Amino acid sequence: MTALADTRPGGATAAAGGGRARPARPLRRVLGRHPLGLLLSAPYLVFVLVVFAYPLVFAGYMSFRDYFFAAPGVDVDRPFVGLENYRTLVADPAVRRSFVNVGIFLVINVPLTVVGSLVLAALLNRVVRLRTFLRVSYYLPYIAASVAVVAVWLFLFSGGGIVNRVLGPLAPDPTWLINSAWAMPSIALFVTWKQMGFYILLYLAALQNVPEELYESAATDGAGRFQQFLNVTVPGVRPATVLVLLLSTVTGANLFTEPYLLTGGGGPNGSSASPVLIMYQEGIEQGKPGYAAAIGIVLVLATLVIALLQNRFAGERDR
Repeated sequence: MTALADTRPGGATAAAGGGRARPARPLRRVLGRHPLGLLLSAPYLVFVLVVFAYPLVFAGYMSFRDYFFAAPGVDVDRPFVGLENYRTLVADPAVRRSFVNVGIFLVINVPLTVVGSLVLAALLNRVVRLRTFLRVSYYLPYIAASVAVVAVWLFLFSGGGIVNRVLGPLAPDPTWLINSAWAMPSIALFVTWKQMGFYILLYLAALQNVPEELYESAATDGAGRFQQFLNVTVPGVRPATVLVLLLSTVTGANLFTEPYLLTGGGGPNGSSASPVLIMYQEGIEQGKPGYAAAIGIVLVLATLVIALLQNRFAGERDR
C-alpha cells in the first residue's frame, strides 16, 4: 500500500521509499528567495558595517567615557563618566552656537538646492543645442578641488573683490566672510553653488521618467509652461526631491571643509563654526575625543530626526 505524501507547508514529501526533506522555512526567510543576491550584496554589507556601523557604535561607547588616545599597544584606563560629556556639551555655548549655525546653513542651503537644481534641470532638459556643454559646466564645480574653488570664492568676496565693487555702498562692512551676520549665509551660498551640479544630474535622470504625453495633455488643456512645471514636473520628480532633500541635509550636517577654509576655522567669533568643526577642534586639537564623540552622537540623532520628518511630509504621497 502506497504511503500518502505529506503535503503540509514545510513538511517533508514522504513516499514509500522515503524522500528528501524540503529546506526549513526559517532558513528561507533569512536567505530570501534568491540566496545568490544576498551573496553578491555581502561585500557592500561588510563595507557598511565596517565603515559606518562600527564607527558609530564605537563613538557611542567613547561618548560615555573619559576617552583619550594612546600609543598602539598601551593599555590605559578610560573611566566611565555616564552622561557627563552630554551635560558638558549642553552647557557649552560654542557647541550650542555651532548647532544654530548649521541650522541657519540648512535653512538657506536646502531650499535653494532643491528649487535651484530642479528649475535648472527642467530648463536643461529642454535645451537642444550645447546640452552636453551646459551639463558639464554645471557639474564641474562639484568635482573641482575644494581648495582651488575656495581660493576663487575668497577673491570674489574679499574686501576689494568683484562682488563688493559691483555692490558699492550696498556691500556689508566688514566684508562677507569676516562679518558675523553674513559669514554662514555666504558659506551656504558657496556650498549651494558648488554642489548644485550633482543634484541637477539627479533631477535630469528623474525627468526622463516623466511621460511626455502628460506635458502634451496639459498643453492641450491650456496649461502654460509654468503650470506644466507645477502640475507635471514637480509631482513627477517627487521621489528625486525626497532624495535631494535627504542628501543635502546629511551633507549640510557634516559641514566642515568650507568653514575651515573660508573663515579660518569657524570665525569670526564662532559665527561659522559647525558641529563637525567643533568635533575636530575638541577631539583632535584639544585631545578630548570622548567629548567630541558625544557631539557627534547628538548630531547624528538630530540629522536622523530631520531626515525622518522630511521623508514623512515630502515623501508621503509616494506611499
